[in-house]
Amino acid sequence: MSQDHDQTTLNQDLHDQGLLHDLSTLSLQGDRRQALRWVSMLGAAGLVPMLGIAQAAGSRNRNTRTTTGTTTGTTTGTTTGSSSCPVVNEETAGPYPGDGSNTANGSVANALMLSGIVRSDIRSSIAGATGVANGVPVKVIIKLVNTNASCASLAGYAIYLWHCDAQGRYSMYSSGVTGENYLRGVQATDSTGSVTFQTVFPGCYSGRMPHMHFEVYRDANTATSFSNKLKTSQLAFPNDVSSAVYNGSSTYSASVANFARISFATDNVFSDGVTKEMTTITGNATDGYVATITVGISV
Repeated sequence: MSQDHDQTTLNQDLHDQGLLHDLSTLSLQGDRRQALRWVSMLGAAGLVPMLGIAQAAGSRNRNTRTTTGTTTGTTTGTTTGSSSCPVVNEETAGPYPGDGSNTANGSVANALMLSGIVRSDIRSSIAGATGVANGVPVKVIIKLVNTNASCASLAGYAIYLWHCDAQGRYSMYSSGVTGENYLRGVQATDSTGSVTFQTVFPGCYSGRMPHMHFEVYRDANTATSFSNKLKTSQLAFPNDVSSAVYNGSSTYSASVANFARISFATDNVFSDGVTKEMTTITGNATDGYVATITVGISV
């Protein structure tokens, strides 16, 4: 959820669309209280009409759009060593999911159907596109566990990860990279319930803290459309790491000012709590980072 074009104008258009999309998504999910929290936080005068529009859109789509799949999976693997683990927050997929739930440039945007989308290194585009995302390297390791079974690891599930590039652009959607599909990939969890993605640290665009999106699917075979997903959430990053990345690399020049104007308390997704979405990071901006997190879902 800083574009490499006429940045200020188009970014404002895109991210205004993103907020309306998010409000609509919350309305669709019946989460009026969260939508009102955003309105209160960001200014009621301008956003109350948007909330009304979002609620109307949610009402229209409620009976025609399926956003979760069945949860028929079984728990396998070992426990994490604790009998208590929280269910990760359900979050909006935002306006750039590339999971078949919306369109880009007049066509359905579904990276999940691309040849080669099941991969660990997501820095390059695939399926005929040749772009490569530059930035500070980060290895993202997500461990999936079952909150209904003493935090047992979930093997054989699939996680779709996507995020913006160092300039704040989303492949498939943002001006200049509509023909690219980098920074999107699917991995199946191994016997320990873990997946690993090699990627770059995301940029910080106006109005959002640095983040990555992910969806959980029962397996790689069902990770072909948003309609099969079990969970949607986001990953957050410690402030000191984000600051080191943005101030240490000219690739992230636009992120410096954007990051200075935002906080977890004012972010429209993370303001209600970020503990369950916060990654633990080791490494440095020169050599790269490793970000780890345990994600709990109820199956």
